[in-house]
Amino acid sequence: MTQVEARPQAGDTVMGGPEGGVRKKGLGDNSVGLMGGAVIGVSTVAPVYCLTATLGPTVTEVGLQMPAIFLAGFIPMLLVAFAYRELNRAVPDCGTSFTWSVKAFGPKIGWMCGWGLLVATIVVLSNLAGVATSYFYLLLGEVTGSESVAALDGDKAAHILTTLAFIAIATAISYRGITATKWVQYALVGLQLTVLVIFAVMAVTKADDVAGSLDFSWSWMNPFGVESFTAFTAGLSLSIFIYWGWDACLSINEESTGSARTPGRAAMLAMVVIVASYLLIAIASQMYAGIGDKGTGLGNPDTADNVFAVLAEPVMGSGLGVLLFLAVVASAAASLQTTFIPVARTALAMSTYQAMPASFARIHPRFKTPGRATVVAGVATGLFYAVMSLVSENVLIDTIYALGLMICFYYAITAFACVWFFRRELRRSPRDLAVKGILPGLGGLMLTAVFGQTLYDIRDPAYGSGSSVFGIGSVFVIGVGLLLLGVVVMLVMQRRSPAFFRGEVLTKETPALVVED
Repeated sequence: MTQVEARPQAGDTVMGGPEGGVRKKGLGDNSVGLMGGAVIGVSTVAPVYCLTATLGPTVTEVGLQMPAIFLAGFIPMLLVAFAYRELNRAVPDCGTSFTWSVKAFGPKIGWMCGWGLLVATIVVLSNLAGVATSYFYLLLGEVTGSESVAALDGDKAAHILTTLAFIAIATAISYRGITATKWVQYALVGLQLTVLVIFAVMAVTKADDVAGSLDFSWSWMNPFGVESFTAFTAGLSLSIFIYWGWDACLSINEESTGSARTPGRAAMLAMVVIVASYLLIAIASQMYAGIGDKGTGLGNPDTADNVFAVLAEPVMGSGLGVLLFLAVVASAAASLQTTFIPVARTALAMSTYQAMPASFARIHPRFKTPGRATVVAGVATGLFYAVMSLVSENVLIDTIYALGLMICFYYAITAFACVWFFRRELRRSPRDLAVKGILPGLGGLMLTAVFGQTLYDIRDPAYGSGSSVFGIGSVFVIGVGLLLLGVVVMLVMQRRSPAFFRGEVLTKETPALVVED
């Protein structure tokens, strides 16, 4: 079936829009409301998956201050969310960070910001698929009572093939459109949040009867209790990772009802639900398991990347414990599906504005999705995971650490883009000064500090899991290597699409173009 190009053609009517304007791309209008957008935001973050993957590493870095670090990681996310909300009101474009940073800082910085989002999404998609596979086999093992079935996850060939199957299924669902995605997510997000509440209640109730358990202390909420700045930034980088994905609400702005305001409100609602869930589980898990490095202790290095696999049966029993395995599979699978949304729509926008190959701008005439961009994202995800699984035994942990670097990179650029884009409006009112200047600026500075410290720390090959590629730490290879690859790709695109890089397609500080059918 042929697909429709979103690029402007001869004879199209071009005009400036009242809110800064965007170029129409052929996506389905009015497909998602406030609640649907918030559900997609929560789903993309994948709270159950994030918790099982980061509770252990975070405790390893900051000890009892894990709840404080989770709360500290929320602060820059909240500040950056103000930037997203204000920029979306002015320029509601599905390219989000890419489009806004181009209009603030010009083509090259904007292109690299878009690249940061693209590669971060590809990396997290591969991570999600890997976790979904691990818990899929754990769940099958529990249901069948067969240890050999559960052990299939340890078979590298079986693990990689199953992971590729998950990626293929998620790609196919995302290809079929945002409406199908939305209704699947209502059920999966509801399951996740329900199981998290049950787990937290049972963990707190049983905490007094478990060796190594702890009584709650308000000192856990003190971020200054972390022993060193290096440990603090490492923990904060992990914390920032677990909040990543809420901006998926903004990438569907052109498909939302009230595109200028609804996505920003959905993002804020999603973040409130997420931070409440994280604090609840962090405190409950710490009270039940403690932070010891043996047995069920959260500091046990042997279970650091899979905490719920160890805590499920002791906390919830063999019957309800299966629900936790199911929730992790649902969380990873749901996020795997919705995470295709921002990567495909960013690629669509970059192609529409001639910053990427023209084929990515094709819209499926029936499903109204960026079909080519979605398929390419799926293929890239599968290749990345397969390669990294073959060269690293600790691909899940290393990709999580590397993701913090890339997330800080493009979130910080977006925050600073807000300040610069609205710089002439900051004196109009105290509100404009706060939400368009001070708050986004502080968020950008915080993320820049974490980015700089992380960049310094990952020079050590022992950082993260300690695995290396040709003597270079895996975290450095993934994080810095992919960002440098972006520079190379940008130079190639500059030769192929000189008009964009000369600022002739999407101009700085002027309304974008709207192409009317």
